[in-house]
Amino acid sequence: MTEAVPCCAARRTQLSRRVRWLVAATITYNILEAVIAISAGAGADSTALLGFGLDSVIEVASAAAVAWQFSGRDPEARERTALKVIAVSFFALAAYITVDSVRALTGTGHAGESLTGIVLAAVSVAVMPVLSHAQRRAGRELGSHSAVADSKQTLLCTYLSVVLLAGLLLNALLGWWWADPAVGLVIAVLAVREGREAWRGRHCC
Repeated sequence: MTEAVPCCAARRTQLSRRVRWLVAATITYNILEAVIAISAGAGADSTALLGFGLDSVIEVASAAAVAWQFSGRDPEARERTALKVIAVSFFALAAYITVDSVRALTGTGHAGESLTGIVLAAVSVAVMPVLSHAQRRAGRELGSHSAVADSKQTLLCTYLSVVLLAGLLLNALLGWWWADPAVGLVIAVLAVREGREAWRGRHCC
């Protein structure tokens, strides 16, 4: 029995290190994603692309909160604060996208085509599930609500990538300009749902 404690402690240390590496990878990718998406969204006046880029910014903040949590000697003591930061980031994203989507749907601006956005969305569809799965698996084994919540933020990025890709393709191929703000509203709904879960701390296990 006495030998099991060091083994458990060693495993937790290994998992904590893995979470930090995954968070660093998530931050790096999302910074690049945000720069590309916001630039392309501004050029095409695309609500969905701008919202996607802002989600990447918010995901960086979410991942940074988890990185801050695991940089301390007692990550569990910081977990509730990290979850609050993640939840607020979801709500902020939902508010912005809702306003901008309604603006677009009421006829104050239609999105143009964006080949850059289409390529970016396709790449994210491939990358985000891998990062999300790895972090969620490590977070669950570690028993960390915040790590699992952040993996949900990354998984949400996968969903956003899929609906963004669909909206951009419908706009480019069929001229359905309304698909872009409609996708934005879907993104907002998903963001509110995940924000509520993070606030309540229901992401673990």
